[in-house]
Amino acid sequence: MIRVHQLSKRFKLFDTPKDRLLEAITHKPRHREHLALDNISFDVQPGEVLGVLGRNGAGKSTLLKLLNGVLLPDSGEMEVDGRITGLLELGTGFNPELSGLKNIYSNGIMLGMSREELAEKEQDIIDFSELGDYINAPLKTYSSGMTMRLGFSIAIHANPACFLVDEALSVGDGYFQQKCMKRIREFKQGGGSILFVSHDLNAVKILCDRALVLENGKVVFDGESDLAVNYYNRIMSNQAEEEENRYQDREHLAYGTGEVVVSSGKAVGVDSESQTLSSGESLRISIDVKAKESLSDVTLGMMIRDRFGQDVFGINTHQMEYPLTFQAGDERTISLELPANIAPGKYTVTLALHSQEHHLEDCYWWCDSYLQFEVAGFRNRLFSGVCYLPVVVSESS
Repeated sequence: MIRVHQLSKRFKLFDTPKDRLLEAITHKPRHREHLALDNISFDVQPGEVLGVLGRNGAGKSTLLKLLNGVLLPDSGEMEVDGRITGLLELGTGFNPELSGLKNIYSNGIMLGMSREELAEKEQDIIDFSELGDYINAPLKTYSSGMTMRLGFSIAIHANPACFLVDEALSVGDGYFQQKCMKRIREFKQGGGSILFVSHDLNAVKILCDRALVLENGKVVFDGESDLAVNYYNRIMSNQAEEEENRYQDREHLAYGTGEVVVSSGKAVGVDSESQTLSSGESLRISIDVKAKESLSDVTLGMMIRDRFGQDVFGINTHQMEYPLTFQAGDERTISLELPANIAPGKYTVTLALHSQEHHLEDCYWWCDSYLQFEVAGFRNRLFSGVCYLPVVVSESS
């Protein structure tokens, strides 16, 4: 098991190398402190997989390096039963000048394995990595995927009690990632504890028993993996709004005669409550509409497009036989809800208000790419292509 209690880690940040040198000579502070981890606590039980989520700089990699012994904490306690190994930043502990085979021994010894143990497992490590004859080539000739294969193979064959997995897995091809995931599940079933850091939200949902979310070095959520992913998505959604300022200038991109207009809107997952949702989750498009004149038989239309600008799905209230009527001065919210059975990726929503079936005669308001949302991971079945279509399998003789 892994036990972390009130763990903290600070780093000194210098604006230039000159400041570092002057502080060493004069003993006068020329740095500012960055609190990477702030008094965090959690446990990982035997046979449990704990996911760790957080945006860049939240403290995820610092936590793994502390647990792996690469860094020492400033305060707090860490307890690990048995050997702990992990796949941290790509290439950590490797010598690029040595062959893959020699790196098996040098890296394995760093992980606490004996030469006898390495000799016994050498072929198993090579076979799992699928490097073949490349095992005798210098590591500097390896691709990032080949380096990841070797690192994972060494770490998992060290028979650890606890296994740490960082984003390094993301550089491998799909086949080898699945092979790693299978081995991680086997490790879990054998009673091993796993700390799994990833931006692959679907992998966190599927693999992890629970997950915690780090923000500014603190644990801001610790609970079920689905709920943790939703919490993380809300953080990322808020960050995206702040960075892109996407709600301020959209009205200037709209056009139309203006009798009725959209004043604001959002596209979010019903469960995630953020602009990032899972494929298969319900998407809710909420639109605030203001009428400047009295109108009957108004149509609200929407079109979802992918990042290449291709039409994915469009519909309007006229086609749905749901006419809208407004009195001058009306302000109300109209919501459209639909299953987002579409592939992971970024999407935009174009909105329009017009009369009858289309906007060619009376176009009151129109704005391309007014809303944005992202699909990340799968809630239901995996599929390939743009959208999920229900398939029924049958047999006959």
